[in-house]
Order: sequence, then C-alpha cells, then structure tokens
Amino acid sequence: MIKKISLILSLLIVTNISFAQNWGGGIDDEDWSFGFNFQYISAEYKILKKENWRAPFYEIPNSLGVTYDSSLGGLPVTGPINAISSPPSQGFGLGFVINRRIAENFDFRTTPSLIFSDRLVSYQYEPMAPLNVGNGQTRNFETQVDKKVQATMFEFPVGLKVKSNRLNNFRAYWLGGVKYSIDIASKKKTFDEGESAINKFVKNRRNFLSYETGIGFDLYFEYFKMSPEIKLAYSTNDLLLHDNTAFANPIDKLKLRQLTFSLIFQ
Repeated sequence: MIKKISLILSLLIVTNISFAQNWGGGIDDEDWSFGFNFQYISAEYKILKKENWRAPFYEIPNSLGVTYDSSLGGLPVTGPINAISSPPSQGFGLGFVINRRIAENFDFRTTPSLIFSDRLVSYQYEPMAPLNVGNGQTRNFETQVDKKVQATMFEFPVGLKVKSNRLNNFRAYWLGGVKYSIDIASKKKTFDEGESAINKFVKNRRNFLSYETGIGFDLYFEYFKMSPEIKLAYSTNDLLLHDNTAFANPIDKLKLRQLTFSLIFQ
C-alpha cells in the first residue's frame, strides 16, 4: 500500500514540475486559508521497564489485586516475563487545516483531527504447567498475552511551516510544533472493575502532549493545492495509568511514537 502511494506521488511530482505553472486556486495569496486532510497512522509504544519487570505475579487472597509476594498464598496469575513489546498498529484520521500566512516562506498551521488508532502491548511469558485449583478445575497459563489499548483521539497540533521557494508547481517544506491529544472514547473500553487479574486492561491517561516534526510537498493544480506529508510525533510524558495489575506493574514508563502520513487539500 505504501509503495503504491509513493509511486503515485512521485509521478504527480514529476508531472507537476514538467508542466506550466498552475494557479493553485490562489491559495498562497491569502493570509488565511483552509482545507481538510486524510491520515494514515502507525502507532507504537516505547516501553521503559522496571528493574524487577520479569518477576511473576500472584493473586492476593480475597481480593482482585496482584502481588510479587508468593508467600501470601495466592495462586499465580502469570509466569516470569521474557519480553514486553509493542508491535506497530495501524489507524486512520480525518481533520481540518487552518493556515495563517506569516511571510513568503513561513506559515502558522493547525490541523484539528479525529483519530481512530488502537495500540498494542504484547507480553511473552515462560511456559508453565497447568495448575490444579480444586473442584476439578485447572488453570492454564498462556505464553503470550496481547493487550489492546483502544483509543479515539481528538488531536490539536500547532506548528510552524517553513517553506522553500516555489519551483513551478512544486514546493517543499518542513514542519515542527507540539500537539495536544485527548481520548474521547467511551469509558466502557477501559472499565475492568470486577474482572479477574488476567483479564485486566492496560490503561492510558486521557490527555497528553507530544512533540512532532515532519516534511511535506505542496503540489499545485489549477484550482487547488495538494500536500503529501509525513510526520513523527513523540509523547512528552508517561502515558501509562499505574494501577495495580499484572500488566501495568512491570512497566516504568510508556511513551507513544506515532508516524502519520497525510494528504492535505487546500
């Protein structure tokens, strides 16, 4: 998919440079300009672990909590952890573009967007034999548990757009700034009260800030301008909600890395 998009964009760039200069709808002559964008997103966590992150967990008797202390007499929830990772997860977004022209080569820009992007944390455990828990029941232990963090985000990025001089129907630019994100998903997606220890969720804080930077190209057509763009965002703070679960306790910090490919129309 990405290869096909790259090929199409390369052809558009070559075609635009080859022909006479287009008007572009006069978008660069306006102090304020507006548009919309479509986004493809790849998101993953950078995981910082605690010193004792490999230690197994045990149920606290007569409680839904967990502990590292096996002497309390609780049944094991998991075995020792071999690895914690975050495979990239894909998503998409839709948004608006609000652009303020500052000078010939500088714009102030914001792109408020609605983002649908889940994230994944994968836990790999050492194999453990099934355990007889009485009453004819057996507890089996999985060697891999994947915890999905479901998120519907409203993002409000603001940044400075530094543009090159226009070359016929082509202009390159760099973008840098900050982004505020808030999760507007239903609380049902994070409500796990009463669930067993193995079924607890990995929860994130509802709002956070990120740094972001990217590059893009303005391609001018007769009545509009299209801008393919790639941005990388990195959260400034720890996103993990540190509740007492077998999945949150091994992690010291959880930071989000997000790669966004956008098509912007103005």
